[in-house]
Amino acid sequence: MSLKVNVGFMTSGGLAPCLASSIAYLVKYWVEALKAGEIAELSFRCYVDGYKGILTDNSFLINECCWDDIEALHECGGSPIGNSRVKLTNVKDCIKRKFIEENETPLEKSAQRLIADKINVLHTIGGDDTNTQAAELSAYIQSQHGGKVIVIGMPKTIDNDVYPIQQTFGADTAAEQGALYFENIVSESSASPRMLILHECMGRHCGYLTVATAVKYRENYLKKKKFLTESGFTCTTVSRDVHAVWIPELPLDIEAEAARLRKIMDEHGNVNVFFSEGCGVNEIVEAMEKEGLPVPRDAFGHVTLDKINPGKYFSEKLAEKINAEKTLVQKSGYFGRSAMSNAFDRDLIAKCAKEGVKSAISGVSGCMGADEDKEGCPIRAIEFTRIAGGKPLDVKAPWVQKLLSGVGQM
Repeated sequence: MSLKVNVGFMTSGGLAPCLASSIAYLVKYWVEALKAGEIAELSFRCYVDGYKGILTDNSFLINECCWDDIEALHECGGSPIGNSRVKLTNVKDCIKRKFIEENETPLEKSAQRLIADKINVLHTIGGDDTNTQAAELSAYIQSQHGGKVIVIGMPKTIDNDVYPIQQTFGADTAAEQGALYFENIVSESSASPRMLILHECMGRHCGYLTVATAVKYRENYLKKKKFLTESGFTCTTVSRDVHAVWIPELPLDIEAEAARLRKIMDEHGNVNVFFSEGCGVNEIVEAMEKEGLPVPRDAFGHVTLDKINPGKYFSEKLAEKINAEKTLVQKSGYFGRSAMSNAFDRDLIAKCAKEGVKSAISGVSGCMGADEDKEGCPIRAIEFTRIAGGKPLDVKAPWVQKLLSGVGQM
């Protein structure tokens, strides 16, 4: 069936190594559908800075002369159309940030914008919050204005923590980049005697990125290096290895870990710990609340992790117990999440984008991904009612168990 399609794009939330590639592949497959006669006309509108752009009427059309060169976006990290964290149901926050007036609601103003722009299909590239909000907006337009906007979500999060999606975009690239980051940082272990290096990886509730980064570092870098073990040099396989991996899914006995790591420090002169930023958050928040201190939170009510500083908490807890002379806390999150997507992620994005365009033409909304709840994990438009964040890492998975055993935690 031939039809005119006005496609809208928006990226939202934190960055991930997939935003630019998602737009590139979606444009590619929409143009292919146009050339194949599956649709009659086509336009692409990009909303700048996510939902903020929709609320403030800030957007631009992708010029047709750029369509054939859209693959250039694959070489870009970050978002080529900007990001922001906006919750459409948080009216107070939207008023405070001057996105709406006192007598307006974010859902109604967003609906009016999409209707005015004649958007038929909205591609939301973001995490679970971004995509479920888009579904809510689509339902609002249908119920309040009798219109229909097909929403095709693209699941972006380096935490890989979205139900029931097997693998979210950008997570593999971020782990790869975090491993590259640590390949250099680990050499700081030689800058001072008895050095403690704490490598903080992103992951509020899920330890996937921390574990995947440690695995990629050990496999891609450490395993391939040759060390002069008989020479007396201090750079050895053990000194450059990962000595501990702390994630939210596993209980952390800081006293037992300190005793184990103290032995490594005494023998090899340094300790390297990988930990998820979500580790220790409950303890930190509890302590702040007991002291009557305000707990910083974003528009979604999430604790603002960079402001409560889990790295500082762990460095103070552990350094004294293992008699570290110097502690270095390093975060690879921004380095990893701002990279352009790797080959693995591009392949995943391409498959989801192709199916996403097919789904949109068929009039079916959903969040694209390999559906773990369906036999064979098919890539499909997963119903938004089934999309939820907070999926934990399966710590019993063989690849996770192998790592924990390798670093001495089992």
